[in-house]
Amino acid sequence: MSPLFILLLLLFAEAWSYEAPKDKQDVFAKKACPAFLIFFNTAYQAGATVELPCHCKPEVVQSVVWFFRKHQSDSEETRALSDYNGNKLLESNQITHSGDLRSRFTIRLFSLLIFRTAVDDSGIYICGSAKGDYFYAYDLDIQEVQELSFTSRLTSESMSNPIKDIRGPRSGQPLYQVFTAFRPWSRCDRCGMQGEQVRVGLCYVRSRFLHVRYTRLNRTVVSCGSGAVPQAFSHLKGNRAGARLEVRGCNVTCPTEAPPTSKSDKMTVTGNSSDSMTKQVMQVSYLNHPADHILTLGCPEARPYMAVAWDRGSKPIYRSQSLVDGNAGVMSRRIHIDAGHHLVFTPAQREDSGVYYCWLRGRRVAEINLLVYPHFKRGMSVTSNPDLPLALQIVLKSYAAMTAVFCLLILLRVCIRHLRSGTLR
Repeated sequence: MSPLFILLLLLFAEAWSYEAPKDKQDVFAKKACPAFLIFFNTAYQAGATVELPCHCKPEVVQSVVWFFRKHQSDSEETRALSDYNGNKLLESNQITHSGDLRSRFTIRLFSLLIFRTAVDDSGIYICGSAKGDYFYAYDLDIQEVQELSFTSRLTSESMSNPIKDIRGPRSGQPLYQVFTAFRPWSRCDRCGMQGEQVRVGLCYVRSRFLHVRYTRLNRTVVSCGSGAVPQAFSHLKGNRAGARLEVRGCNVTCPTEAPPTSKSDKMTVTGNSSDSMTKQVMQVSYLNHPADHILTLGCPEARPYMAVAWDRGSKPIYRSQSLVDGNAGVMSRRIHIDAGHHLVFTPAQREDSGVYYCWLRGRRVAEINLLVYPHFKRGMSVTSNPDLPLALQIVLKSYAAMTAVFCLLILLRVCIRHLRSGTLR
């Protein structure tokens, strides 16, 4: 790595770092950093919001910089990430659907948050300083959901995790095993009505030939897209299974809550009470979006493995309705819920305007009032708008009504003057 490149990288990192508030306790400085940099393997499905905490740093360091480079790339391709405003906090509804990595992340209390992850976001993420010190690193693997299935009940096929052995051409000994590891089923995403549960299965590989600097709890197992997988395993690199998403129906009753005992209880949003059922106030937001453009709605505070559901008014939107023939991995509807639990419009139309509700962990937590307005392209005349006849009709009717009222007032005024002149005579 050339000295000029290092100097430019550090100057850029100094301008776009996160600095901790001086009045807050630095809990990250209590954990000792590894003696040499190790890449901790972690995997998620595409579309999820990923959080990468900087678990350790020296106590004297009050600001961190996140660095990124692709798998199998040279160290010279390492770049400092920036949200263009230092410690600016971005919300998921401010992130474009197809923006690059630099437009889809933010830094919050030393942690790196990446919204709506894509396969191209896979790589090495390093928490360090503007001086070029590295403290903690991740080997992030983002897997595209290649299979989406719906089952009304558990079957032996949905519960099994088939293992595929790949053996050496000469010795006949297994070089590696490919399998799918499933997360537990989520909670029912709705209560008091028909809901859905989801679980994600990610592709993993078991082998004795993995790179030693990439680690998990089990040192012989990493995700299929990890940098620990040797390049010699070309069959795995080119034909990996990817992620799987399974959906099943559910129906649970809503929990009963005790009525508030005081006025302060009614105003509580969050608290430190020992009661596990923390009261919440529904968030209300308003969104305007041009027609014929892709729109993605995110549920506030949602995480990859939480139970998330969407309603349009009083009508639920189910994942199972978006599948071709109920079991294929192709989305058949223009409005669907993606693997990251976002409500996606491909594209949004004017008739999509309305009120949408987001469920999180079986409760309605957000209301989004959506208005989709016509979008005029360059060179498009106003007369080509299909709403023009209706708009003209409304304007003409309004003008006629105002003219009638005006004439009525004039006539009433003349009648009053006539009656007054007759009385005086």
